Amino acid sequence: MRLRTLTALAGALALCLTGCARSGSAGSSSRTVTYWLWDSNQQPAYQACAKDFEQRNPGLHVKITQLGWDDYWTKLTASFIAGTEPDVFTDHIQKFGQFADLKVLEPLDDLGIDESAYQPGLAANWMGQDGHRYGSPKDWDTVALFYNKKMTDAAGLTAAQLNGLAWNPGDGGSFEKAVAHLTVDRNGKRGDEPGFDKNHVKVYGLATNGGGDSDGQTQWSTFTASAGWSYTDKKRWGTKYKYDSPAYQSAVKWYFGLAKKGYMAPFTDYNSQSNQANTQIAAGKAATAFDGAWMISTYAGFKGLDMRTAVTPEGPTGKRATMMNGLADSITKNARNKEGARKWVKYLASDECQKTVGGYGIVFPATPDGTAAAVAAYRKKGIDVTAFTEPVADKKDFTTFSYPITNYAADVYALMHPAMQDIFGNGRSVTSLDQTNDQINLILSQ
Repeated sequence: MRLRTLTALAGALALCLTGCARSGSAGSSSRTVTYWLWDSNQQPAYQACAKDFEQRNPGLHVKITQLGWDDYWTKLTASFIAGTEPDVFTDHIQKFGQFADLKVLEPLDDLGIDESAYQPGLAANWMGQDGHRYGSPKDWDTVALFYNKKMTDAAGLTAAQLNGLAWNPGDGGSFEKAVAHLTVDRNGKRGDEPGFDKNHVKVYGLATNGGGDSDGQTQWSTFTASAGWSYTDKKRWGTKYKYDSPAYQSAVKWYFGLAKKGYMAPFTDYNSQSNQANTQIAAGKAATAFDGAWMISTYAGFKGLDMRTAVTPEGPTGKRATMMNGLADSITKNARNKEGARKWVKYLASDECQKTVGGYGIVFPATPDGTAAAVAAYRKKGIDVTAFTEPVADKKDFTTFSYPITNYAADVYALMHPAMQDIFGNGRSVTSLDQTNDQINLILSQ
């Protein structure tokens, strides 16, 4: 189990934090702040912020290192053990609990972070169980339904209809009807027509992003949340997960049932490296896909495709739902240039830097002005991002929620990853999650 791995890692870190030689990251000095991020699309925006920061702080230099997602977390974890960690790094809420528990993060209480200066909830998510702040709000994202307009037009579905869809775990509602109608088999039969061949589908109504592991961000989370379910017993730092809830299991059973009916691409079509939902859309294998705001530019860049977006469907609660994730900048406990790191993180969280980043039209920065700059930048590119921003502005019709923030996130993933793959790929009953949930809660109780 990952629990053993995590315990071993904690031991190695504890020894290193007290006894490792501080060899230092390449280029680290009293005049250099080392900064790591994983998104190559965002690097130019942060280079621009670094240039302005250096002008405001003569004598300080920001050295930016960009790594791919998988390499990023592997090398970051290894750097904590080897004593070569960066001064500052882009942090993910999914990893935050583990890093806070391992005490490798520097408290940021003295930076003067005002929670009201950012989009609601973003700053609060980075408070540890000990009451200290460990992350400075950076950006945010939500999930929406991307669709191929040529395919939806051919199916007779208008933008108004796609933005007005609703679902339920019984018959799937208008959402399932739309997905079925968008599905076409090799003989040209649509999913809702007599004679449809679910075993030989040419175009699926909905692409797949896999089983969703423990969070289901771009898979089932919009459905489980709009059914009234939440991951844990508390909004933050929960002590019990609720994957054994009937509301959760009925939503998941219905969602993966779309693949059994032939309306959603099967698990065998998914590959986390080479055939994600966006790849299926680009290849013309699917008409729609749920995906995050970080993918806006990717979908907009598909040659020959007119890609649009719609809000998530309304659920049994009468509301639409989307995860609202937010990244942050964290300082490492053993940063070699803590003074410079604090100045850099405070600047990254400022409206000045956030508006600069927003102007590149790549992500939605955490401050309202930064968000407005991003919306304007997307508009100049001819991209309408309303489906992503509306859920944040409209609390009456939308519910936004965060990644589950708990201890032992790596262990939760280690248990839920194969469990969800089994349900999606092998047809295992959703009630098997009762046992998985018990195992997870046993770990959390330790």
